[in-house]
Amino acid sequence: MTKAYEKLQKCLACVREKTDFVPQVALILGSGLGALADEIDAVATVDYADIEGFPVSTVPGHRGRFVFGSFGGVKVVIMQGRVHFYEGYSAEDVLLPTRLMAMLGAKILFLTNAAGGVNKNFRAGDFMLITDHIMSLFPNPLIGANVDELGPRFPDMSEVYDAQLRSKIIKTAQKYDIPLQQGVYCQLTGPTFETPAEVRMLAALGADAVGMSTACEAAAAKHAGLRVCGISCITNQAAGISPTPLSHEEVFETANRVAPLFRQLVRESIISFGEA
Repeated sequence: MTKAYEKLQKCLACVREKTDFVPQVALILGSGLGALADEIDAVATVDYADIEGFPVSTVPGHRGRFVFGSFGGVKVVIMQGRVHFYEGYSAEDVLLPTRLMAMLGAKILFLTNAAGGVNKNFRAGDFMLITDHIMSLFPNPLIGANVDELGPRFPDMSEVYDAQLRSKIIKTAQKYDIPLQQGVYCQLTGPTFETPAEVRMLAALGADAVGMSTACEAAAAKHAGLRVCGISCITNQAAGISPTPLSHEEVFETANRVAPLFRQLVRESIISFGEA
């Protein structure tokens, strides 16, 4: 048993002391999107600080707790605020929450984030369904001793983002007349925003959006056998495309502006996951 798995077992025991809830879907909420957790039919909450050895988010706008409940009868655990590599945590700690939710029983991981638009056709406030990701410019989070209890040493990444789940999200967006872009997400380390030259490089590589999270969590979930889907909220055009300097305040402001529509899309999509 690896040290990483031993730590996970301790975290699991801490959560199980507070709730025996078994979720079907794990949902990670990105910057400015945490209010969705207030709309769930909640049955329990667990603060990250109350879980032994659990990394605590230091980013403004990330509440820092698990919320357990349901949307339309679909049992969900919400990660209200995530941890990032740029905060100084190890890759192992960044993956820990995703792996913990898998151990709690989740079969689907729904990822959300705030991202910069690399695709020049994207505008601030757009939603982008993630069809694939680029993580080659980010340290692979599975480097190191493999956690055999969770998954194989060399996990396949041919289809990280589940086609059936993506289809359900598209149908949900159409049902509620919510515009939805589709594209490839690229994760970089942050905390700096990208330079114009880096954005041009990302566009040449085929990226449509860029951010500082998500791909590593998707890889960990896929490693652990979860089905994965994700949506980016395009909060700004990337450097060199946007005529103004980038800031976290802009990211948060845009995310808050489109949050009601975003919450509807995510909530109704999750409900559709429970339908035949």
